[in-house]
Amino acid sequence: MILASQEQIRRYTELGCWGERTLLDDFRDHARRTPERTAVVDPPNKEELMGLAPERISYGALHRAVEGVATALRAAGLEKDDVVLAQIPNSWELAMLYLAVARAGGVLSPVPVQWRSLELAYVARLTRAKAFVTVESHRGFDHLAQARALAEQTPSLRQVLSVAEIRHMAQETPDPGLDRIRVDANDIFTICWTSGTEAQPKGCPLSHNNWRCQASLAASAGLRPGDVLLTAGPLVNMGALGTVYAPWLILGGTLVLHHPFDPALLLRQMVEEKIHYTLLVPAVVNLILKHPAADSFDLGGIRSITVGSAPPSLWAMEEFKRRWDIDIGNIWGQNEGTGLVSTAGDVPDMEVRVDHFPRYGAGDRTWTSPVTRFVRTKVVDEQGRELVHDGAVGELLYRGPNVMPGYFNRPDLNEQAFDEEGFFRTGDLFRIRGEHYLSFVDRKKDIIIRGGLNISAQEVENLILAHPDVQDAAVVGMPDEDLGERCCAYVVPRAGARVRLEDLTSFMRDQGVAVYKLPERLELVDQIPRNPVGKVLKGRLREDIRAKLAQSVEGNRADPREENSETK
Repeated sequence: MILASQEQIRRYTELGCWGERTLLDDFRDHARRTPERTAVVDPPNKEELMGLAPERISYGALHRAVEGVATALRAAGLEKDDVVLAQIPNSWELAMLYLAVARAGGVLSPVPVQWRSLELAYVARLTRAKAFVTVESHRGFDHLAQARALAEQTPSLRQVLSVAEIRHMAQETPDPGLDRIRVDANDIFTICWTSGTEAQPKGCPLSHNNWRCQASLAASAGLRPGDVLLTAGPLVNMGALGTVYAPWLILGGTLVLHHPFDPALLLRQMVEEKIHYTLLVPAVVNLILKHPAADSFDLGGIRSITVGSAPPSLWAMEEFKRRWDIDIGNIWGQNEGTGLVSTAGDVPDMEVRVDHFPRYGAGDRTWTSPVTRFVRTKVVDEQGRELVHDGAVGELLYRGPNVMPGYFNRPDLNEQAFDEEGFFRTGDLFRIRGEHYLSFVDRKKDIIIRGGLNISAQEVENLILAHPDVQDAAVVGMPDEDLGERCCAYVVPRAGARVRLEDLTSFMRDQGVAVYKLPERLELVDQIPRNPVGKVLKGRLREDIRAKLAQSVEGNRADPREENSETK
């Protein structure tokens, strides 16, 4: 499945940033050269998550599993460019499935384990998926039954496979005919999903060449061949795939899996597995530093950490450097393939690195990652005019060989997503900081980022507004130390009606919405603030909830916080 235009392929090939090598080629080389090396390490709590004992899989064993599953998928009817959906917690089986589906000529589309029938039905129809691989159950939910029900109402879904069946397929004798399947470096490797201002998820297809360029960008954090890389987030989107999984495929070494987040378990893995690099969020970085036994942690093997979802604090950066000589970098990126990485190699001064990103393509500055030579950024105003003066704030536009060719099967969105020069409109506001740097200001798009997962405020609002006792509603993100943000719903009840948080969450669950999208706080108001043309004043609501949270911390708030514990 090649979606890039011939002009894109020609341009980036001539520039030397796109080639003929695939991620399958990288993996096969590692399996041939170091078959006994540990390739993937399961989460220690895998049995609790999936009912399977955690395993350590060598490159040789992983390669055999890839070949066996690819053989079985082809025998079951999977053809070139067919899409396979996967809903599996972090495990070696999920890491393997990306490669096995690609080896069979297909495209893997991973989805969060929290998704339910509403989201799954939409993406299955949009992708015309031919197969769905899922865990039997996870945290008490019957995923296999959900997948089978989905297949009954989705004509394209010919096969539903459990993880147990995939493990059995891994024992198949490889078919030599697999070598006849042509996998091009410009073939799509994954279709990941993002939510922005649209009410439905948007598919972000990235090719082998896109991912190889993205891995080069992530490697500027100091990654080296053979490194032990830890992912603390779900192996379904850019956070884990771009900063850990793709670099692991190219550099070799060991992929250590974690998730859902467990602070004690994460620390144990960082120490016992002798991690070289990981991506964390600010709250986790602070948690490590403030742990009572922090000074006894042996983190000396870690070379670097990048922090995403929000900037790290200068204090945290200084403390990690002082205690363990670990450099903390700042990273910003999207499932669409965009990315800015601020590391010690590119931005040595911590006081600058804490909130400055490289302004790729501006001036004559060169950066650590060679792929940045082919990336261009610009900041534009509301009319699309480029801003150049220091301090100017506008939307960041981004173009490069790591960016997707367009949203999957959504030409209507692509007309607005890219400008006439092929720059992707990120929807995020940045400030120009001199000739060489940018600083993140705010999101132009109305999204909430909860634990690295994007939530469309519009989608949640539409679901709440369908409740018979709700007259009006608006949803905003409220700050949270652990997850970055949580969903807060402002609701105007219908005259005479009484609305509780549990009423809304129960109503939404009945519609099959993902658990992480459920609001976790309810604010009842007489009216939703709007401007003269009817646009909700979200800024005012965000200020209101921040103030109320601050009052709650100080113990001055009269009403207790209503929480939805199911989403924790």
